[in-house]
Amino acid sequence: MSEKLATAVPSSGGSRGGSGENGRRLLLGAYFDFIRIRFLTMLAYRVNYYSGILIYTLNIGVNYFTWRAIYGDGESLGGFTGAQMTTYVAVSWMARAFYFNNLDREISTDIRDGSIAIQFIRPYNYVLVKMMQGLGEGLFRFMMLMIPGMVIATLLFPVQLPTEPSAWAGFLVMLFFSFLISSQINIITGLSAFFVENNEGMMRMKRVVVDLFSGLIVPITLFPDWLSSVLKVLPFQAITYLPGSVFTGRVQGVGIWNVLGIQVIWFLILLIPIVWLNHAARQRLFVQGG
Repeated sequence: MSEKLATAVPSSGGSRGGSGENGRRLLLGAYFDFIRIRFLTMLAYRVNYYSGILIYTLNIGVNYFTWRAIYGDGESLGGFTGAQMTTYVAVSWMARAFYFNNLDREISTDIRDGSIAIQFIRPYNYVLVKMMQGLGEGLFRFMMLMIPGMVIATLLFPVQLPTEPSAWAGFLVMLFFSFLISSQINIITGLSAFFVENNEGMMRMKRVVVDLFSGLIVPITLFPDWLSSVLKVLPFQAITYLPGSVFTGRVQGVGIWNVLGIQVIWFLILLIPIVWLNHAARQRLFVQGG
């Protein structure tokens, strides 16, 4: 891998456009290699994810029976029918299996053990490499955990799958943006280790905040009106609540494009602090090294 990345750096002579173009192609190929390598690494430990299917199924079961008890004889709650709530719970937990990763902890570890210095001088973008590695893990989780887990959940619980192709297409595209936004928040949290002595507490708080305010544990419509209004201007709903609303049919037609637009906007907004933190981290690393 290191030899391939080394050849990807254009010569200082700027030589010829063909050489620079070839270097860019090699570097682009190297980024895709990070996806493949992380996928194969996860594949080597795939037995761990068989237990993950059981754990996620149990989470769905606990939530299903809890909400069933809450509904009682009622037909709807917070705009969700009983069937929609069951479907929302199942797809939300299984979607988490795809977008969840530990990039924040990986980045923090790189900073604490000093290996970040080597990463920064290599001929690639460190943050982009982490995103590619997270995507490789996400693809593995999608195939080995999310799909089998969703099949099992459908067999065990009264989950209603969408019948409209637009709902499936919209959900899958939004699921990808859920991964992007979740990973961006993780990267921001991880890079914060440059500026605090220990960001362990921050990482734990981030996980609780994301799970709660994204609508994974409780749909956003069930929060008090004032809190629900606040959450609608934060990025967390774009991770779980909006894709889940599309999958359950609560958002249809043109509405799918509207909620997808919210995800795209937050993806672009979160690029700003990432770029700033990455730049500030390099400057701080230089000062520490001096």
